[in-house]
Amino acid sequence: MNPLPFFDALQAGTAGRPLKGVRVLSLALNLPGPAALARLRAMGARCTQVLPPAGDPMALYSPVAHRDLTQGIVQRTLDLKTAKGQQQLQSLLTRSDVLLTSFRPSALKKLGLDSASLKQRHPALSAVAIVGSSGANAEKPGHDLTYQAEVGLVQGVALPPSLLADMAGALVATEAVLKALLQQRQTGQGAHLQVSLADAAHWLTWPLQWGLTGPGTLLGGQHAGYRVYACKGGRVAVAALEPHFAAALGRVVGLGPLTPQACLEPDTHEAVTAFMARRTRKQLEQLALTHDLPLHTLPA
Repeated sequence: MNPLPFFDALQAGTAGRPLKGVRVLSLALNLPGPAALARLRAMGARCTQVLPPAGDPMALYSPVAHRDLTQGIVQRTLDLKTAKGQQQLQSLLTRSDVLLTSFRPSALKKLGLDSASLKQRHPALSAVAIVGSSGANAEKPGHDLTYQAEVGLVQGVALPPSLLADMAGALVATEAVLKALLQQRQTGQGAHLQVSLADAAHWLTWPLQWGLTGPGTLLGGQHAGYRVYACKGGRVAVAALEPHFAAALGRVVGLGPLTPQACLEPDTHEAVTAFMARRTRKQLEQLALTHDLPLHTLPA
C-alpha cells in the first residue's frame, strides 16, 4: 500500500493544514524523525531537514522510503563538526519554531543542542528529542528490533513484520510537536519534550498486557470469529467479534446465530475451519458483501 495517498488526505483543504506557517527544523535521520517530519509537512508545516555530509542512511536502506518521506521537505547539508556548520545551524534555529532531533543526550550536549543550551540561546524555540529509551537508558544504543524485543513484541527468532517501534515513535513525536506548539503559544516560551521509542512500542503492547492478544487468548485464536483461516487459493482474516457479526457468521456457516460462548467452543472452530477451507477467496468476498461480514482474503 502506497503511503502517499494518506499524506494527500491529511493535506486536503485548509482544515487539513493546521500547521500552516509553523517552521520545523529536523536533524533526525533514519525512520522515526523523517516519518514524523513527513506528517508535520502534511499538516502544513514548513519543514527543513539538515543532513550530514554523508546523507541520511535511509537513502541507502530504502530509496523508496527516503523518497516518500522527503517529498516537500527542504534539505540542507551541514557539517556540524565545523564552526561554519555550527554557525549555519544557529542561523536556521533563529528562523524555526520547533527543532526535532534523534541524537543521544550526550551528542546533543556536544553540539550545544541540549535543553539548557537551547533555552539560553533560543528561548522561544521548542524542541522534541527522539531517544531510544527514556531516563537512565537514554544513552543505551539500540534500534527498532531491540525496542520491540524489550517490550515483548518479538516472538521466537522471527523478525517482526514491521518497524513498529519506529513508526509508533514517529506518531508520538508528531503528538509531542503539537503539544510543544500549544505550550509555546500559551506561554511564549519554548517547550522541550523527549520521546522514547521503547515507550512508544510499550504503548502498542497494552492489548497484550491486558491479555486480549497472544496465544490462547480471546483475540489470539480463542474466538472462532476472530481468526485467520485457510481457504481455497489463500487465507481469510475473519473479524466477526461483535455479537451481531458473530451471529451473522454462524448463520452463514450453518450453525445458526453464534452466542459469545459458542464462539469459544471447539466444535465451532472445526465447523468454521471446514467451511472456509471449502470456499475460494472470491466466494468468501461475495459472502462478506452479501451478509455484511468483516473479513479480508489474502494470498496463500
